[in-house]
Amino acid sequence: MRGLMERLDHPERKLPPVIHVAGTNGKGSTIAYLRAILEAAGLRVHVFTSPYLVRINECYRLGAVGGGKLVGDEELRETFEHCERINADSPITIFEMETAVAFCLFAKHPADVALLEVGLGGRLDSTNVVEAPLASVITPVSMDHMEFLGDNLTAIAGEKAAIIKRKVPVVCAEQAPDAMAVIEAQANRMRAPLHAAGQQWHVGVERGRLVYQDERGLLDLAAPKLFGRHQFDNAGLAIATLRAIDAFKLNIAAFEAGIVNAEWPARMQRLVSGALVGQGPQGSEVWLDGGHNAEGGRVAAAALGDLEERVSRPLVVIVGMMANKDADAFLANFAGLTRHIIAVPVPGRDNGMAPDRLADAARALGMRVEIADGVDAALRRLAALAYEVPPRILITGSLYLAGPVLAANGTPPA
Repeated sequence: MRGLMERLDHPERKLPPVIHVAGTNGKGSTIAYLRAILEAAGLRVHVFTSPYLVRINECYRLGAVGGGKLVGDEELRETFEHCERINADSPITIFEMETAVAFCLFAKHPADVALLEVGLGGRLDSTNVVEAPLASVITPVSMDHMEFLGDNLTAIAGEKAAIIKRKVPVVCAEQAPDAMAVIEAQANRMRAPLHAAGQQWHVGVERGRLVYQDERGLLDLAAPKLFGRHQFDNAGLAIATLRAIDAFKLNIAAFEAGIVNAEWPARMQRLVSGALVGQGPQGSEVWLDGGHNAEGGRVAAAALGDLEERVSRPLVVIVGMMANKDADAFLANFAGLTRHIIAVPVPGRDNGMAPDRLADAARALGMRVEIADGVDAALRRLAALAYEVPPRILITGSLYLAGPVLAANGTPPA
């Protein structure tokens, strides 16, 4: 990546000030809050996130006054062709090329800040060529991508913590003790001021509102629009990051507007209408979540538990996963909530998990399992059943499943 940056005349050194975000879960949601808060303050915000759900343009949001917009097809195509031409025949991964394109786009368009999401790990990630960000942010670290990052939490946290730069503030979510010890040690090594959840700042829920507190005082804000208790934590991490930087002089109105207006598709997203939703049982609730590891399953299950407390409905989980994921650990989160699982393939992915394998994992947990050819077939099957109360349906297991669902439903990210 450094070699390609040199051949491209170092676009990574011409970026607006950068906030760099690593972690296992919650990166995209945290970035969504950061963007919404900064835009509410009138700032221009570039955003690079991955993976995309329906169109690759989603990875690249170009900042503008009044709110950014996804890069257009023509400019994106031209930038990819330029980077590929400069790279020539040198070995490169798809994500490295996508990152180079982000740097070239963001260097060309003026903005006040750029938000960069780590693709995988941190230490060797292609985004880690940025040398002096405004802040390094670490969302909750858990077990995922073990084939690349290590088979224990200490090793994985070490990969994530390697985005910490010398004397650059590091802001981190609440972590398991093993992960926190690694992050603290790396922050000390790099003399980076540490702002850790539960230590330097706190976030909680009081009377349905988000209450954030640090040494500078307390913020009492409306609840996030994004659903789930974990979204209070993600929003708190975004607030803590911007308070640690303090370069933008944000007022409470910007924090409030950002928390309320942030959007992030396929994270406990309710699908209220669309072609796919119409195939399910009449009056049912349909939710979509791209969670794909044990921790992602845990927060989705907790959100479903909150929904059940408000309005009780039978729950059906339609699940499709990639072959390298831990289906047993993911599905175990739902064992106490539902006995009805429908396993489906991930469309267009040769490395998707076979529905038979998913079904075996669910049966081992005592769940009733069916297999369907796809989400549409699963919804039609549910529509044929006689429910006294229309069910609550969760479609989950992979962002690579969530994308085709949004496309088929006619509700792709804008």
